[in-house]
Amino acid sequence: MRIAIVNDMLIAIEAMRRVLLLARGHELAWVARNGNEAVERCAQDTPDLILMDLIMPEMDGVEATRKIMAKNPCAIVVVTADMNKSCSKVFEAMGAGALDAVNTPVLESLSDAGAEALLGKIRTINRLLGSEVGKNSFFPIAGNARITVADETPLVAFGASAGGPAALAKILSQLPANFPAAIVIVQHVDRQFAEGLATWLNYQTPLTVRLAREGDSPQPGTVLLAGTENHLAFVGPNRLGYTAQPSDCCSYRPSIDVLFNSINRFWQGDAVGILLTGMGKDGAYGLKALRDAGYLTIVQDQATSAVYGMPKAAVQLNAASEILAIDRISNRLTNMMVNTIKCHARA
Repeated sequence: MRIAIVNDMLIAIEAMRRVLLLARGHELAWVARNGNEAVERCAQDTPDLILMDLIMPEMDGVEATRKIMAKNPCAIVVVTADMNKSCSKVFEAMGAGALDAVNTPVLESLSDAGAEALLGKIRTINRLLGSEVGKNSFFPIAGNARITVADETPLVAFGASAGGPAALAKILSQLPANFPAAIVIVQHVDRQFAEGLATWLNYQTPLTVRLAREGDSPQPGTVLLAGTENHLAFVGPNRLGYTAQPSDCCSYRPSIDVLFNSINRFWQGDAVGILLTGMGKDGAYGLKALRDAGYLTIVQDQATSAVYGMPKAAVQLNAASEILAIDRISNRLTNMMVNTIKCHARA
């Protein structure tokens, strides 16, 4: 991969340059010292991956990410000196299209966990960019038929990646406090950010947002967010769990495909699968399986997606029952759930 570094600190630039030398198959494309320079360089020479700092003079990493994703999109990973202090800006950058975030490696000890963490992110992005997700690369289903139980709580399952935090915040903020469906989310994010993301989303909505726990049963009024590097999936008709399998065929962990396909296998009530903005193809085949089984499937449209990778893959597979702008999804869900409850009341 051709990798660019955007950072105003020479010591940080040198640390990342040395980390790249530790891994074979990667080359340094260019270096920019601020956001303005990064936007200009990217327009002239778009790399495979940008390692983007957050706090810089002239233009910060959030705005640079937003401009790059609008004009010359490519994979972006935030690399910052202290992620705990920069949590809100990390989520802003991810809302603008950044894929992930990691702490800046320390030059004096490049054999430490910091260097390995950065290399791990690079490996993940490399798989994501080069992956061809196959139909059998996710949790296996048991047959094609499904049983709908009228009194089962309706379920809404979201999958999102780059640009997802902002998209999820917009949808959740527009749902009513008495929204009658349970909600489960897989957002591609490093596990150390999962708790912060749940807290941040919790402030955006009248619903309760928290990390999913082993054995959780989804309930109305609560949004359960995947919180580990293992896959969040249904392991029974109304029980969630974390699974390490599949271990080597998913471009990103946790995988959206695994969640969607587990719904197909276990969920017995009404459900909606929604695939939002993101890079790659995760979720596309799982969404297709849901549609083929008779569930409603919604894909975010290109105009409102920060990155039209996952939604595009789903559309190409004919996995979408509906393609909607981000500001129409919450109303569609609310109206549909009200009608579902009325139908069940009459049954």
